[in-house]
Amino acid sequence: MRRPVNVRLAFLGILSLGLLVLFFLGPVLLPFGATEIGAGGRLVSPSLTHFMGTDHMGRDVFARALSGAGVTVLVSLGALSIGALAGLVVGAVAGYFGGLLDEVVMRVSDGVCAFPSVLLALVIMSLTGPGTGNLVLVLGVLFIPSFARVARGAFQRARNLDYVKRARLTGASDLWIMLVHILPGTLPVYLSAVAIGFNNAVLAEASMSFLGLGVQQPQVSLGRMLAESQSYLFSAPWMALSAGGTIVLLVFVFSLLAQGGGGRHALRRGSDHKISG
Repeated sequence: MRRPVNVRLAFLGILSLGLLVLFFLGPVLLPFGATEIGAGGRLVSPSLTHFMGTDHMGRDVFARALSGAGVTVLVSLGALSIGALAGLVVGAVAGYFGGLLDEVVMRVSDGVCAFPSVLLALVIMSLTGPGTGNLVLVLGVLFIPSFARVARGAFQRARNLDYVKRARLTGASDLWIMLVHILPGTLPVYLSAVAIGFNNAVLAEASMSFLGLGVQQPQVSLGRMLAESQSYLFSAPWMALSAGGTIVLLVFVFSLLAQGGGGRHALRRGSDHKISG
């Protein structure tokens, strides 16, 4: 029997794909470059020519918002890739084998998660120096404990199930059991946690760039756009609204994707493994 199509998931998938295409191809298709100084007059209000107006240097705000969103998505995906992959390995090993290793992993995780990830990132970035590469690496490392807790809980529950015990009795190795018997069943919950963690990565990147420790010029960043707009909140409010609205849109869309893709199930089963933000 064919499974019914989930209209909500299909709509969210198309919406997200369309936004990603817009973020990455929009700056190329627009007549104004994101870093093009003097594309229009200085602090021109929104119009048909400049949908979101221009900034204090005459740059098109709409082009900069699209370009900044693309950079934010790439930085967030890079950080999540590091945190999710490393967290999956660490959490799977700790949850499956338990013992002293599990205790060490959990104590380190508790210590890191006790502090806001943005605050820790701020301290580390001030020591390592600003830059996109450093930001991706630092955020990725800081996400490892949170994702490890999610993976650890899933593998800990699965290691005593009947089908895992039968696999052990047949002589299957621990690695084979973890990869073939346990991992496929835990991926839906884990991927939902990763989708939820994307919001934290977006906010962390914007915060670091706002403080001048993240993405550096000439790259465009939504956080840096917000920082630049502080002096023009009353004379040119569209500068702040465009950057802030784009950040809210990113978080909103991926929150809907996380919920529609099973995020509620992930939160219900693992509410004690909340991704620190």
